[in-house]
Amino acid sequence: MTTQSSAADLRIVMAQLDFLVGAIDANADKVIAACRQARDELAADAIVFPELALTGYPPEDLLFRTHFIEIVEAAVDRLVDEVEGIVAIVGHPLAEAGTLYNVASVIGQGKVMACYRKQYLPNYGVFDEKRYFAAGDSPCVVPVNGIPVGVTLCEDIWQPGPALQAAEAGARLLVNLNASPFHAGKGFEREVLLEQRASEAGLPVVYVNLVGGQDELVFDGGSVVLNARGEVTQRVAACVEGLYPVDFQAGPDRVEPVSGECVPHLDAVEAIYQVLVLGVRDYIEKNRFPGAVLGLSGGIDSALTLAIAVDAIGAERIEVVMMPSRYTAAMSLEDARAEAVALGVDYHEISIEPVFKAFLYALEETFAGLPLDTTEENIQARCRGNILMAISNKTGRMLLTTGNKSEMAVGYATLYGDMAGGFAPLKDVPKLMVYRLAEYRNSLGKVIPQRVIDRPPSAELAPDQRDADSLPAYDVLDPILERYIERDQSIEQIAAEGFDPEVVARVARLVDRNEYKRRQAPPGVRITQRAFGRDRRYPITSGFTNIGSVKPD
Repeated sequence: MTTQSSAADLRIVMAQLDFLVGAIDANADKVIAACRQARDELAADAIVFPELALTGYPPEDLLFRTHFIEIVEAAVDRLVDEVEGIVAIVGHPLAEAGTLYNVASVIGQGKVMACYRKQYLPNYGVFDEKRYFAAGDSPCVVPVNGIPVGVTLCEDIWQPGPALQAAEAGARLLVNLNASPFHAGKGFEREVLLEQRASEAGLPVVYVNLVGGQDELVFDGGSVVLNARGEVTQRVAACVEGLYPVDFQAGPDRVEPVSGECVPHLDAVEAIYQVLVLGVRDYIEKNRFPGAVLGLSGGIDSALTLAIAVDAIGAERIEVVMMPSRYTAAMSLEDARAEAVALGVDYHEISIEPVFKAFLYALEETFAGLPLDTTEENIQARCRGNILMAISNKTGRMLLTTGNKSEMAVGYATLYGDMAGGFAPLKDVPKLMVYRLAEYRNSLGKVIPQRVIDRPPSAELAPDQRDADSLPAYDVLDPILERYIERDQSIEQIAAEGFDPEVVARVARLVDRNEYKRRQAPPGVRITQRAFGRDRRYPITSGFTNIGSVKPD
């Protein structure tokens, strides 16, 4: 970070910070500490925080609690009393005459100098803001060091109205407070949109985004500054906290940001990996788990999950358990040991054979005369799930599940078995992306044996079992799932793109019939725009069929 230039007419600090939902007093402490640091160490005139910084985002139904809002009001009063020598623009909820608004307060000089009420309330995908807030309708322009600064909130920048409104009200610079969650490609989407807004309004834009994980959502930061021509003049790193100063020079015709460091956009795979690491870290830390435990199978999903967990919280806080059965290949044991050694984690082997035999003995009379089927396979998975949950209960470490999105989509997972756990890092990661992420992680230092990546995937719950025995090949399955889940295409539409109609219909049936399993799955990091849970909400009981529901394009 640089010190203030004598030529700068205004210095604003972008506070790309991680706030904990509901921890209002701690969040207020963090805001005050950042204000003092920006004032004393960075010589800033103003500091801009993310949307709803005082409550964390999204606070969801905590907003319905009167006491919750009262604590927010007390926190705002604290900021008024304790923020000195700098202007702070802070997001929080505001109750007025029984109506709740999502606002940005401009605090300085011992008072709330101005208050902006968010005008566009997103109510799609993961957003439910109309459930809680009423919309504002007026611009907010406040002088900072003599420069009129317009204030907007998140979704307002996705529409042309608020930026133009601020310009018409005399703003010469626009700040935008955000809690914009990650999905693949989101950073580029934001900047294309910001370029339009800055150019339309003829104003520089300071875009400050939240960073950190909150349940399924991960906010990736990536705060950015654009000049009035829509050109990026400064971009900060994704997925890290920090205070980032931005200098402006005021001329007779415009306010111009001084060019700063433009951190390059992350490669698509690297971005997803960093978001997974951040999501796992914050879920464990914010929920105060001492560490994590997971089952290591010698397969690629558990290997990648382990690497993510180690990068998130450190090897010393992780325990892994290999639980071989009569069907476990020798190479699986060898590879699991190699992964544990490479990453330096606490490793154990516990055979499930005695437990499995006990289950079969207990059920022998009930199962008499019935053939072997997936029941016995699921019993093995549930033996492992029980062992892992017992370790989790005894140690307090959170159990990470290792299933991926492709498996969860078609129900290739066992309730109360491999689905048992507290958090699912790969829940929204398709199988083909799992391979790409594994290759990426190995490029940083080889921790996943190459044959784990190369060998055909298998659940190893039956002799010579392969995923391909039960499912289409993943290079066929994943594109079908992407079209059916992400794009909401019908079976006919997907088949028209060259896929076997029978395979498409089978995959669609598997997706539809396994909604009940996904409802019982643990939360996991969202990386797509149609993650199971917050984004894609389908009924369990339904008579709808996607065959012929929409004509092919």
